[in-house]
Amino acid sequence: MNAERAVAASTHIIEARNVSKYFPIRQGLLSRVVGHVKAVDGVSLAIGRGETFGLVGESGCGKSTLGRVLLQLQSATAGEVLFDGTSLQERSASQIRDLRQHMQIIFQDPMGSLNPRFLVRDIIGEPLRIHRKLRARELDERVASLMELVGLDASRRNRYPHEFSGGQRQRIGIARAIALTPSFIVADEAVSALDVSVQSQIVNLLAMLQQQLGIAYLFIAHGLNVVRHLSDRVGVMYLGKLVEVSPTDELYRQPLHPYTVALLSAVPRPNPSDKRQRIVLQGDVPSPANPPTGCRFHPRCPYAQTRCRQEEPLLRTVNSGGHQVACHYHL
Repeated sequence: MNAERAVAASTHIIEARNVSKYFPIRQGLLSRVVGHVKAVDGVSLAIGRGETFGLVGESGCGKSTLGRVLLQLQSATAGEVLFDGTSLQERSASQIRDLRQHMQIIFQDPMGSLNPRFLVRDIIGEPLRIHRKLRARELDERVASLMELVGLDASRRNRYPHEFSGGQRQRIGIARAIALTPSFIVADEAVSALDVSVQSQIVNLLAMLQQQLGIAYLFIAHGLNVVRHLSDRVGVMYLGKLVEVSPTDELYRQPLHPYTVALLSAVPRPNPSDKRQRIVLQGDVPSPANPPTGCRFHPRCPYAQTRCRQEEPLLRTVNSGGHQVACHYHL
């Protein structure tokens, strides 16, 4: 992928401005709110047209929640989301519904996201029936075309999801997501439930569709090894916050945040002779209901100092290439 494409993008298709999403913690017979889980806490990012922004981090860091807030599947507690330059908070429910054809999602579980009682033609055709109101013949032709586009045999469109393999079911989900030719798709752990060999096929398929249709992706994943081959830029999340954002090649060549360095040290390398030190982080991830003061990574950071415990670092740009890091003493 072209790492400079993001810099060259003249406009943003989606933008988050200081977005937060808190979930209330309730206790007692009256279900009183006694605290909040800060799943996403003050995140700002922008994704250009046709760009792939990879988002990585440990489980529970807020990646999927951020993706759902961007799509307005969940409302933000604070902050603002803009789609194509317009604030989604100012849109009515009917206007948001109309925008669904421009914003889609590919879910992690290819079986759980497909209705087992629907035929494949009905699953893929549902967005077209709702938004385009195509006639039966046109709908069937469009479904067949979409299946062929994602590498499925169109003659199998009258079968049920359980009659397909895991990789084929994910292709069905992708066909449904691109049915209305959206400009932005959230791929939420779209390959993590698949075999390694199938993962590469799906990643290649997403890249091909992006080239043909000009789709922008928010590609959410656990590990940095998957996002490298698809993403123009990568953001690293930790405990509800972005700690580093960089063009992909630069992030792999010169990570600046200690958490990113630890993640990269765990990525397998194809050459056994290419040795490097594995960094094992001490302790557990703190609770998002009670995050640490100052830098949220400081309890596990081998370089933490007094300032890290007292003052929260801001995400700031450190070079002309747009590399950003939230660390007082970045590497």
